[in-house]
Amino acid sequence: MNDSDMRSILKCVRCGTCRSVCPVFDVVGWESASSRGRMLVAHGISQGMEVDAGVFDSLNTCTTCGLCEQMCPSGASPVKVVENIRHQLVMQGKMTDAQKALRTEALEKGNTLGETKERMAWLGDSRKDVAKKADYVLFAGCLGSYRYPELTKRTFDILKKFGVTALQEEVCCGSPLLRTGSDPSDLMLKNLEQINKTGAHTVITGCAGCYTALKNDYPEDLKVVHVTEFLADRLAELDLKKLDLNVTYHDPCHLGRCNGVFDAPRQLIKSVCSLEEMKSNREKSKCCGAGGGVLKGYPELSLEISKRRVEEIPKDVDYLVTACPLCRTNLIRGGPRVEVLDIIDLLEMAME
Repeated sequence: MNDSDMRSILKCVRCGTCRSVCPVFDVVGWESASSRGRMLVAHGISQGMEVDAGVFDSLNTCTTCGLCEQMCPSGASPVKVVENIRHQLVMQGKMTDAQKALRTEALEKGNTLGETKERMAWLGDSRKDVAKKADYVLFAGCLGSYRYPELTKRTFDILKKFGVTALQEEVCCGSPLLRTGSDPSDLMLKNLEQINKTGAHTVITGCAGCYTALKNDYPEDLKVVHVTEFLADRLAELDLKKLDLNVTYHDPCHLGRCNGVFDAPRQLIKSVCSLEEMKSNREKSKCCGAGGGVLKGYPELSLEISKRRVEEIPKDVDYLVTACPLCRTNLIRGGPRVEVLDIIDLLEMAME
């Protein structure tokens, strides 16, 4: 264990603040399912504790949402400790079947979904509009490419008006591997080579997971913006009309709390309709339950977290809006009483 992680573990004063906010502990109720418990497990591993199924469940049920770190009075960083411990165990060949599956699919097929069809098929007729060189490049992501291709194409059709291009041989950004302990260096290198070929100085993405990986785990000289940030800066050029709608907004953890992107999505929403906040929002927004490999490894737990999140939807709203395809996927699983939209869907309604 590195010195930084050990210092973080020692900062933990076992106060239990994390227990009051951890979405996993809220469902499971066991100490090992709280950040405090995970810090103890991580310390135990550093002292030679045997890694059994209980240890895997403790470490791998963390969604890496970061709410514990946001609220920690001692300044500990449980998420970083969990991610690093996962990596150390994977390096020793100790991992769950779900972790193996994510790694195998990403490294062998270029995506974490096991898809073998052409990744860039979402471009459709827009393929002819993909410039080889541009200042901006869209990173579509795995879910954007395979689960929400129509949304991704609509996003690109808006962005190409501003001189944005796309990667022709994009692969997974590496975020799912980074969160679950595997090494995505080969994937990252392939993406970087393509980005450099376009000459782009800025990468745009609509996925919170892609955003946090590209921004924080790729080289520091790579400028990364979320599509909401890019469009909020060009709001006057979008020619949007007002909609007679009232919506609420779910902050993706890896976009909002982990990277501070709160205002741009709200600026776009308020430009076209009324916004009523969820009970927990911005820095204190609750997790959708999908991140950190939890949707893949613990789907029932992920579903229960989602159900509890959608309970916060205000009564008199027409839609639940978010800005991440993974959040959208899991929020839909939670059975909300209103339709879940990506923020691009909302903007498209205001462009018609």
